[in-house]
Amino acid sequence: MKDAKPFPVLKNDNLLRAARGEVVDRVPVWVMRQAGRYLPEFQELRKQHDFFTVCRTPELACEVTMQPLRRFDLDASIIFSDILVIPQALGITVEMHAGVGPVLPQPIKVPEDLKRLTPDGALSRLSYVGDAITMMRHKLEGRVPLIGFTGAPWTLMGYMIEGGGSKTMSKAKAWLTEYPEDSKLFLSLLTDSIVDYLEMQVKAGAQMLQVFESSAEHLSKEDFLQWGVPYLKRIRDELVDRLTKKAIPVVPMTLFAKGAGHSLKEQSELGYDVIGLDWTVDPIEARNLVGPNITLQGNLDPQDMYRGADELRDLTTEMVHKFGKSRYIANLGHGITPQTPITSMEVLVEAVHKAL
Repeated sequence: MKDAKPFPVLKNDNLLRAARGEVVDRVPVWVMRQAGRYLPEFQELRKQHDFFTVCRTPELACEVTMQPLRRFDLDASIIFSDILVIPQALGITVEMHAGVGPVLPQPIKVPEDLKRLTPDGALSRLSYVGDAITMMRHKLEGRVPLIGFTGAPWTLMGYMIEGGGSKTMSKAKAWLTEYPEDSKLFLSLLTDSIVDYLEMQVKAGAQMLQVFESSAEHLSKEDFLQWGVPYLKRIRDELVDRLTKKAIPVVPMTLFAKGAGHSLKEQSELGYDVIGLDWTVDPIEARNLVGPNITLQGNLDPQDMYRGADELRDLTTEMVHKFGKSRYIANLGHGITPQTPITSMEVLVEAVHKAL
């Protein structure tokens, strides 16, 4: 997987230092979905190529990954891909429909449908992500670290049952009560694929990993602790165990469970180095809950990016002051939205770097 030639030496390691709790030159900042639709150059590339063609073509994925770095003084890159590549590798068709988002035309409706999944060989069908990561490490020339990522089991299960995004996740939640044992099997199967996938990303050159539990908000605290947390813990524990046994350096890992502010203390006990926060969580309260030995990431409301420059600058500065310079990575509380003005990203990045 990895190129024969060694990777370039990392020049700006503030992101990794922050994740490990070491002293940083400046508060590092990156933005979820920073390579995406708010950039005109991304829109131009998408006019020529289907979304998943971009994901599956390492040269195109690297081009998109690089686009925000040409414009902004960011402290990290994140490989351009999608959380739904795992369902694809498991044999589920995923289409990206303009104005709608992902559509899975043949969802998993009943436990019998789980037999359609093809976990054997799934990792080999994701090799293009590893190829893109390795290529990107060289293209970055050590400028900033490269983040790899995955969707979390509950989030992926939700998409696969609902047939796309859902405001209620009612069909997926019904599985948890109607088919509890099959739900456990489903989540375990996804967990196995995720661990394989993340191990491959580290071997390919990912310097940090993020697990997106984007649909945690649809679960009560009790349900999140039952249907989210055990599998999130398995991902971290099994990956660390595998890498350690193979003498591969363990990279920092971030857990971002959107809407799970009710379980920050429990999240802090899962072994992740960084806990991502959405914009509903108060930074000071979050720090009190997770303690001093975990890095926090977040958590400006993406909607604040539509405010005037002065107001955005003040909000960003206030946020950084609340989190402090130690064990903190600045980010939005969810992905940047498509109509976000380019100038807002410039203001955000500059304000983070000047805040402390």
